[in-house]
Amino acid sequence: MIEACDTAMRHVLAAKVQRVQQAGCVSVQSYGTHWPCLFPQHGPGRKHERPIVLADWQRSLVERHPGDFVRGLFHSDGCRFANRVSVRGKEYIYPRYLFVNESADIMGLCQWSLDLLGVAWRMSRRNCLSVARRDAVATLDRHVGAKS
Repeated sequence: MIEACDTAMRHVLAAKVQRVQQAGCVSVQSYGTHWPCLFPQHGPGRKHERPIVLADWQRSLVERHPGDFVRGLFHSDGCRFANRVSVRGKEYIYPRYLFVNESADIMGLCQWSLDLLGVAWRMSRRNCLSVARRDAVATLDRHVGAKS
């Protein structure tokens, strides 16, 4: 992920990209006055307290490449795990994805992009989206991949 982020930043805008080791992670950074042009959603305050809306050109990109957008969402605010359930004394284990975000706008963008991919999802809580059907999990496995 670090290498992919570094490469993407260099392809889009950055002349220089720094990798800064922090406790438990590596921060990939670049400074430039034009980054806000690429991310007009960025701004002061918490994401869930301000509107997060894609610009028309961003929306067009997501429509053409929804899997890439979904990968970014799940790598930042999602997870894949083995769900364990017990039914009439028998235990079942199956893979499942969860996406959790407090921003209703970001949750809506996640739902929209999953719909573009034909991935069945449901809301398990107001801020938590679940993907558990076998074919839907397989589709996300192809697009999201491992976080490490």
